Amino acid sequence: MIVAERKPIEEIRAMVKDFKKVLTVGCGTCVAVCLAGGEKEVGVLNSELKIARRMEGDPIETGAMTVERQCDMEFLEELDGVVDEYDALISMACGAGIQFLAERFPEIPVFPAVNTSFIGVNREVGWYEEKCRACGTCVLGMTAGICPVTMCAKGLFNGPCGGTNKGSCEINSDQPCAWYKIHERLAKQNRLANILEICPANDWRNQTPRTIVQPGYQERLTALGIK
Repeated sequence: MIVAERKPIEEIRAMVKDFKKVLTVGCGTCVAVCLAGGEKEVGVLNSELKIARRMEGDPIETGAMTVERQCDMEFLEELDGVVDEYDALISMACGAGIQFLAERFPEIPVFPAVNTSFIGVNREVGWYEEKCRACGTCVLGMTAGICPVTMCAKGLFNGPCGGTNKGSCEINSDQPCAWYKIHERLAKQNRLANILEICPANDWRNQTPRTIVQPGYQERLTALGIK
């Protein structure tokens, strides 16, 4: 899932300092699970904003709504007819959801309340670990389910550098060497020959926003005149 972190209240206050009536929009999926932008967090943020502005002698009126997913235009429909009552929107969704919200309501300012951190997993309540960089070239089948792009400090595709030290990375002894772990797991699976396979390096030049149309959906989108 996408893991996010709430921005400091000072930064959010600065973004909405010129607005008197603000609607805070939460997202009920990833950011709700990682405790950064769900219904509860919307309420907490609004309370903090009200208290801070009241102490400044510049009160603010806040509204609260949480949709199922801000990255799905279908779920943003319930905001139609509501946002017109506000001067600005605060989104507690990931960067993708924020942009979709701004696209649907281009006439009203939309401000982010969270920083999108990474794609990760939930180890425990409030504990999230990055596991994927969305590089677009997944090699997990070759590396026994351990991502070298994420877990290796240098993102190496083809074996360790010279800095591996007794199973740890040279940058930090608490950080395991990704390729040491890959070697260990491949050995347990009797697939060490994978180490000899060469994976071409990613070309990170000329990066543009990526789009994926899942198999079987292209004809439908073409018929709708979308893509």
